[in-house]
Amino acid sequence: MSSPALRLTGVTRSFPEGSGRLDVLKGVDLELHAGEVVALVGPSGSGKSTLLHIAGLLERPTAGAVIVGGESAGTLSDSDRTRLRREHLGFVYQFHHLLPEFSALENVMLPQLIAGQSRKAARARAQDLLDRVGLSARASHRPAKLSGGEQQRVAMVRALANHPKVLLADEPTGNLDNRTADHVFGELVELVQASGLSALIATHNPALAGRMTRTMVLEDGYLVPGG
Repeated sequence: MSSPALRLTGVTRSFPEGSGRLDVLKGVDLELHAGEVVALVGPSGSGKSTLLHIAGLLERPTAGAVIVGGESAGTLSDSDRTRLRREHLGFVYQFHHLLPEFSALENVMLPQLIAGQSRKAARARAQDLLDRVGLSARASHRPAKLSGGEQQRVAMVRALANHPKVLLADEPTGNLDNRTADHVFGELVELVQASGLSALIATHNPALAGRMTRTMVLEDGYLVPGG
């Protein structure tokens, strides 16, 4: 088997609480390989978002190792962590966070332009991704003119614009009705598998979790295989 796209080893995260501390993560181990779509489940407050932030190099763990694309992030400077995040990771959140003054096409182009891609190439890539989720006719629309499902599909393809190796998603369909969530999630899984990347998706929806490659449950600070 190839090296994991993302590996967490003995990851802990603690926060000061009064005169003591709150241990949110107590020793998390995880490997994600290309083509895997892994569900991250657990009760509210169990630390799913914290785990995603650490895996996405947005937050440093108290202890443990985070290895992205074979490179350990533990001793990297903030600028090198930003580089590693930009080169290897994509993010989708519960709220789409699209820039309201830009069209759908421009929202998908922006991360590519920031990464140094030419405008022509960025436009072609953005148009291709929007085509793949059925939004070619909506490419010129600003977010306010798009439905909730359309906005989240734009956010999904924006996360894939720079060809990441790992997609991290935090309740990506949490703001959608069940029918729209099911449709959008299906498109997300198809995009992930077609791109050959790996994904870690936090969800409260057991039906969606059941459609993923495997399920990991975060409980009492530890990550264990789901049933």
